[in-house]
Amino acid sequence: MINRIHHIEITVPTDREEAAREFYLRSLGLNEIPKPDSLRYRGGFWVRLDNVDLHVGLEDGYDRSGMKVHVAYQVGDLKRWRKIITELGLTIRESIPIPGYDRFEFRDPFGNRIELIQAIE
Repeated sequence: MINRIHHIEITVPTDREEAAREFYLRSLGLNEIPKPDSLRYRGGFWVRLDNVDLHVGLEDGYDRSGMKVHVAYQVGDLKRWRKIITELGLTIRESIPIPGYDRFEFRDPFGNRIELIQAIE
């Protein structure tokens, strides 16, 4: 039996770790958690949202801009996030509607697809 998602990993190019920290920790406001000593040599960083961790690893040789895989972050004020993402100079793409939610997607500065989703009350 699977109980829950423990973590999700995305990757960024090895030479863009500091830019990834700037984007995920400062621009998106995610909270970094310590990586275990046994994994620090690999670079990257981890963040935690509620009870799920996001691992930002380092990996070269991939064109992330065409991949469908993504992380969907649930937010409370999608309009505010639309403004933030636009101010960061990122292109917003409207998502196919799903009942009960408003959402959009964009690519982070490294090509990873990100969805922001808000429940409609």
